[in-house]
Amino acid sequence: MILLDTGDHLSFLQHVLRFDYWLFAKINRQWINPFFDNVLPFLRESEIWIPFYLFLLVFATLNFSKKGGWWCLTLIMTAIISDLASSSLMKQMIIRLRPCNDPIISQYVRVLVKYCPTSSSFTSSHACNHFAAAMFVFMTLKQTSNWWRLVFLWAFAISYSQIYVGVHYPLDVIGGTILGCFIGYWMSIFFRNKFGTLSMNNKAA
Repeated sequence: MILLDTGDHLSFLQHVLRFDYWLFAKINRQWINPFFDNVLPFLRESEIWIPFYLFLLVFATLNFSKKGGWWCLTLIMTAIISDLASSSLMKQMIIRLRPCNDPIISQYVRVLVKYCPTSSSFTSSHACNHFAAAMFVFMTLKQTSNWWRLVFLWAFAISYSQIYVGVHYPLDVIGGTILGCFIGYWMSIFFRNKFGTLSMNNKAA
């Protein structure tokens, strides 16, 4: 188990954490506006993003038939694996107080959610889960439309909101993004090796 923010780091890590605090302060306290204050907290809620993922499942089933069913199952497995990797592995290995729970800076943090989670801050599970899904969706559907690259903007908006509302540092989100993209990429490789490439021209494939 590794403890972050204990003050006994090597010089390089100290510089990284110092920049992390600086960027968090910018996003949480300075780069703000009333529109973001009202919208970004809701991006964290499942009621906002579940309909999008339900749409993806319906889209794949209707357009790719049996292969689409396997795509849906693999997407669900991607979400499960990414959540386990972030919540049950990384958060247990690396303990870091969330900014809204840190007694040193919490009084200066704008907390725009009803409660501050007590789990470790590293990595952001929201970032890990949504970027894993985004990478899998993009890698497996990019040949059907160039618009699928926009799924990364969706994942970015949800991940950025974690910093904006005061529950994660930028480094937590970056770590979650890297981990999620890694998982999503390899799950897409697994899907293509097992079930082939999806095509809008062959629904029965």
